[in-house]
Amino acid sequence: MEPGKDSALSACDPREDSPLSAAVAGREDDTLTLVRRAIARGDTALAFQPVVTTGNTSRPAFYEGLIRIFDEGGRTIPARDFMDAVETTETGRLIDCFALEMGLVALARADDLRLSVNMSARSVGYPRWMQTLERGLAVDPTIAERLILEITESSAMTVPDLVTVFMRDLQKRGISFALDDFGAGYTAFRYLREFYFDILKIDGQFIRGIHANADNQVLTAALISIARHFDMLTVAENVETAADAVFLTELGVDCMQGYAFAAPTLVPPWQTRTERRSA
Repeated sequence: MEPGKDSALSACDPREDSPLSAAVAGREDDTLTLVRRAIARGDTALAFQPVVTTGNTSRPAFYEGLIRIFDEGGRTIPARDFMDAVETTETGRLIDCFALEMGLVALARADDLRLSVNMSARSVGYPRWMQTLERGLAVDPTIAERLILEITESSAMTVPDLVTVFMRDLQKRGISFALDDFGAGYTAFRYLREFYFDILKIDGQFIRGIHANADNQVLTAALISIARHFDMLTVAENVETAADAVFLTELGVDCMQGYAFAAPTLVPPWQTRTERRSA
C-alpha cells in the first residue's frame, strides 16, 4: 500500500468509533431502552385507522391497528419513531406479539370488525407470536376470516421462502395477507407471483401529491396493473388531500387510507358512545 494511503482511508471510513457512528448507535440504544421500558410497564396500545372503499368512503373496508407505545410522561410514540431500532431485535418480536394480541382482543369484542395487524417476517418462526395467534383464534371461529396480517415488502424479502409457506398455511385457515409499503423495497416478481398476497398496499411515497406528479401517476398505475394481474386488492397509503383521493379514484385503486379520511385514533371508532364511556 502506498505511504499514507492507509491513514487516508481510515480518515474517511465510518468505523464504529467515529463520532457519527457513536451518535447513531447511542440514539438507537436510547430508543431501544425506551421501548423496552414501555413494554415492561405495559404501556402499549393500538391506534385504529380506517381503510375506505373507493367510491364509498363513508364505510371502511377494514381498519388497520397501528402499534403505539407511551413514554414515562404519557406521550404517544408512533411505530415509525422506533421500529427501525427494534426491527431486528427480540424487542421487535415482542412488539409484534403485543400488536397481535391487542388486535385479536379487538376482533373478539366486535364481531363485525375486520382488522389488519402489522408484523415483521422475522416473527414468522417466533414461538410466542404463534402461541398468541392460536389463543386468539380459539376464542371465536370467525376471527381468522376477519384478521389481515400486514407484512412489509422489505421484511418479506429477508426470508421469502419461509413467508410463502407461512402464508399458505394460514390462508387455509381464512386469514388474509397484505403486502405493506409495496414499491419501497425490491420484491422480485417471481416471489410476488409465489407469495399470493390478498392485498397490495402502495407505498405512500408514490401517493402523496400524486394529482400533480406525472412520474408517480405512471408508477402507481403500473403498480395497480401488477396487483390486478395477480388478483390482489389495492390500497393507496398516505392519502392526505381530496385532490389525491379524486385522482386515485379515477385511476382505479380499490381502497384508500390516510388523513384525508381519518387520523389514527386510540379510541375504537366502531364503539358506540355508551361503550366509549364505560371503557
